Amino acid sequence: MEKPYVLYENREGVVFLTLNRPEVRNALSPEMWQALYEAVMRAEKDETAKVVVVTGSGEKALASGADIRELHDRHYLEQMKGTATRTLKALEDLYKPTICAVNGYALGGGCELAMACDIRIATGRSRFGQPELNLSLIPGAGGTQRLTRLVGIGKAKELIFTGKIIDAAEAERIGLVNVVTGDSREELNAAVMEMAGKIMEKGPVALMMAKIAVNVGAGTDINTGLMLERLAQTIALSTEDRKEGTAAFFEKRKPVFRGR
Repeated sequence: MEKPYVLYENREGVVFLTLNRPEVRNALSPEMWQALYEAVMRAEKDETAKVVVVTGSGEKALASGADIRELHDRHYLEQMKGTATRTLKALEDLYKPTICAVNGYALGGGCELAMACDIRIATGRSRFGQPELNLSLIPGAGGTQRLTRLVGIGKAKELIFTGKIIDAAEAERIGLVNVVTGDSREELNAAVMEMAGKIMEKGPVALMMAKIAVNVGAGTDINTGLMLERLAQTIALSTEDRKEGTAAFFEKRKPVFRGR
């Protein structure tokens, strides 16, 4: 039986989507992108999934980039299918919070994958970059757009134009990474689970509303964003969880949110 391109594991509400081609540093072929898309759709429908974590198998990489052999032979019109773009947009739009656990290289499509997640946590030995111009290509799975929004237009142009590979410390400094851990997988997983645990304590509907307000608002003008925020808050106020949250505050106890 052929091994799956992406592993799906639910650890008490934290769903791990693990790229599963460690022998090629999880190089991102069209088949891998499609498998990831299907895993994201599965997580969306999984009512027990509270937080989704994307990571890579092995000790070397989240994903080292595209499958260069496949790129070499690809007909240029194949790009218009947008398999990678569709997959990362589905991941970005997933209403559940997402964390990318970067254990090693996140280059090209791997960096673009990390940027499509809400939060990025990386080991100290991780490396990031968009080196596509070395192949006379450009970042083609959202890199020119998401990198600019995360680190600013000047730094994004520098990284894309030069193909520079940066370490985790610099990635954290410029806002590409949220948290840098020690070098081991154990330290990375501990930080991921700690972050996921904090997120899972919050009201699910409020989390969804906050993510929608931030993601959609970031791509529009301030007045539209503020109206969207007001509407999202109106929905949050209508929930039973809001009553539970405020009651728990007054009663000095931990709230029990039910997503209603």
